[in-house]
Amino acid sequence: MVRAYGNKVNKRKERQERYDKEEDEEDEQPKFEQKQKEEESVKKAKRESTSKTEEDNEEKEVSDEAADDVDEGIPIVLSDNKKEKPGVVFVLENASLEVAKVGKTYQLLNSDEHANFLRKNDRNPADYRPDITHQALLMILDSPVNKAGRLKAVYVRTEKGVLFEVKPHVRIPRTYKRFAGIMLQLLQKLSITAAGGREKLLRVIKNPVKDHLPVGSIKIGFSHSSQKLVSMQKHLATICNDSDTVFVVGAMAHGKIECDYIDDFVSRYPLSAAYCISRICEALSTNWNII
Repeated sequence: MVRAYGNKVNKRKERQERYDKEEDEEDEQPKFEQKQKEEESVKKAKRESTSKTEEDNEEKEVSDEAADDVDEGIPIVLSDNKKEKPGVVFVLENASLEVAKVGKTYQLLNSDEHANFLRKNDRNPADYRPDITHQALLMILDSPVNKAGRLKAVYVRTEKGVLFEVKPHVRIPRTYKRFAGIMLQLLQKLSITAAGGREKLLRVIKNPVKDHLPVGSIKIGFSHSSQKLVSMQKHLATICNDSDTVFVVGAMAHGKIECDYIDDFVSRYPLSAAYCISRICEALSTNWNII
């Protein structure tokens, strides 16, 4: 009995469809494998990039968080008089601000956390006191003299000779950990810019510091080796009313400042930098009627 021709055609079509399907599956197989390899390579790259950036994030975690605090400024009252009133400039000399690689990260060296590291490198831990600079800057920027707009500038020169400027309207972090992150970022990148703007709130500048001081200003230094003991309020009343005044204070744990641009040294007591600045600001506030 002869098989119907139509049935043969249908079977041929079925065979052809089956063959085409198998060929498509064979064609899709390498594509699928290639897609899997691409996905695996992408995941591997992400893992490598994540592990690579973890160390960088550890270094920048403190400095990035601290930079947010610096962006907020202190409101300053501007003078209404056309003639600008005499102001004050502070210079912190011999500040202990040094960056070193401890383990896998760069850190700002201090005597509390890096005592063993400093001893291994034949250094005296007592010399590394960045907290002195932190306290001194807080005392300057929080003073009524600054809030009244009479603070012209603040300069800090490290023991290694790095000079940087701090804008009067900068808000320095209150905690030491965040302050250390700020100093680390500043000494590595040489400047810190305000968020959403181009103004450099802290920036490393060129030495010497006397090139940045107001022309005709009186430079007064404080040293325990000085034999001149004066009443701060009476002494400043005679020199701070006609011209700008520069006060040079040591920001180190011990020793004395040696600067060739200082006109006069006062105070023979070994006062801390923060207390010395507080006495200056209090005397200026009284003489200038800053309430």
